[in-house]
Amino acid sequence: MDSVGLDVNRLRVLGAIARRGSMTGAAADLQYTPSAISQQVRRLEAEVGQPVLERHTRGVRLTDAGRAIVRHLASIDNQLAALQSELDDIAGLRAGSLRLGTFPTVAASLLPVAVNRFHQEHPGVDLKVVSARLEQLMEHLERRRVEMTLLWDYPWSRIEVPELELIELLQDPTEVVVSATHHLAGRGEVRMAELAHESWVTRGGAHPVAEVLSWTALRAGFEPTVAFEANDYQEAQAMVAVGLGVALAPRLALANLRDDVTVLSLGDEAPRRRILLAALKGRSPTPAERAMAQVLRDVGAEAAADLGSARAARDGGSATPPS
Repeated sequence: MDSVGLDVNRLRVLGAIARRGSMTGAAADLQYTPSAISQQVRRLEAEVGQPVLERHTRGVRLTDAGRAIVRHLASIDNQLAALQSELDDIAGLRAGSLRLGTFPTVAASLLPVAVNRFHQEHPGVDLKVVSARLEQLMEHLERRRVEMTLLWDYPWSRIEVPELELIELLQDPTEVVVSATHHLAGRGEVRMAELAHESWVTRGGAHPVAEVLSWTALRAGFEPTVAFEANDYQEAQAMVAVGLGVALAPRLALANLRDDVTVLSLGDEAPRRRILLAALKGRSPTPAERAMAQVLRDVGAEAAADLGSARAARDGGSATPPS
């Protein structure tokens, strides 16, 4: 006998027979015909591989196998009810879990808003967040260490992985950071060519923003002179603040801006990175994944609107750069 092949409904039929003492009584309780009850018993006996009832002129009596089934039936029903309750909780986002990947600049800007909103709406879901570099996040997703992850890319280096489902949340523009005393500090917008003779503070360790600087400077016709390679954006801001150079940074990396630096827009010249939500194709998202994806879409749309409003205010309140 293969226990995996047992039909729970047939077990319940036998339980009804034991409770009522006859097949006719069980048929009335379950709204079956007596012949349907008899057929279910025969199929159960085939699954069990031995008789579960002894039939006699006065009715039926459980065999040892039948009594064993009835003895375990209540426990089986309780476990199935507990399972259904847990499944209902997961479907209703009252339980379950979600592992989400992210990267530092989003973790310091957009993600706290999204996590707070998700926790408020679904406090029963166990949310875990892993922060890493792009290559590690891709590996985490591939190895199923996370169910979904935030990623980014630039126009010259698009993520093109057929196995990934990508949702664009927003576009994050690159901006220029200068000290509050810099001669361009009063400007809302600047052209990259105007910065050709500046020294630059950038990120070390082959950080992506260094590539952004090289790409943007090349398009503007110059080779940037790097004065300092910082370990993080806060360190870069500190070096900019004391006049060591100017820096490029994605807007989301400037959520915690120092008082002694200011940000200038590059206007239409600004490289924009896509902030993406990625998951593996070919798998059905859980309710928790669908809920988080919607929260991130909403937060991304709000952030995009804020970026647009900030640029409009800056454009309206600052002088136009000279031609």
